[in-house]
Amino acid sequence: MPTIQTTKINQLLDPERVRIGLSGTEKSDVIDTLVDVLAGDEAIDSLKAVRTAIFEREQKMSTGVGKGLGLPHAKTPAATDTVAAFATTDEPVDFGAVDDVPVQLLLLLVGPEEHKSQHVKILGRISRLVSRDSLRKRLVEADTP
Repeated sequence: MPTIQTTKINQLLDPERVRIGLSGTEKSDVIDTLVDVLAGDEAIDSLKAVRTAIFEREQKMSTGVGKGLGLPHAKTPAATDTVAAFATTDEPVDFGAVDDVPVQLLLLLVGPEEHKSQHVKILGRISRLVSRDSLRKRLVEADTP
């Protein structure tokens, strides 16, 4: 499990929390599926509470950050540590992104309230990494985690 200082993406993402070619055409469907990936994680006390927190955050502002990337995320007491899940989608999904580009890459990030600075650092790091066209292309075309 990552510690509060961890912001390395590879330490947050175990291969079993990566899904390639996620099906679903609605934002809510792909987010639901990605939340389900966290089932059984020891850092999650309540999957239902995590799901609620993610969708409440999504209602405030879309997490479609541009260039085909969706970053659904939330801070919640239902998480005792920061956890993540990643997916690519079979088809682009409308996330109401700032640039109107549908999403094909998703990183779900959940953590406790007290890990706020770590949460922000991770989101920033992901945004910077995925701003690279070559990396986005490799991720979208990946066949395996």
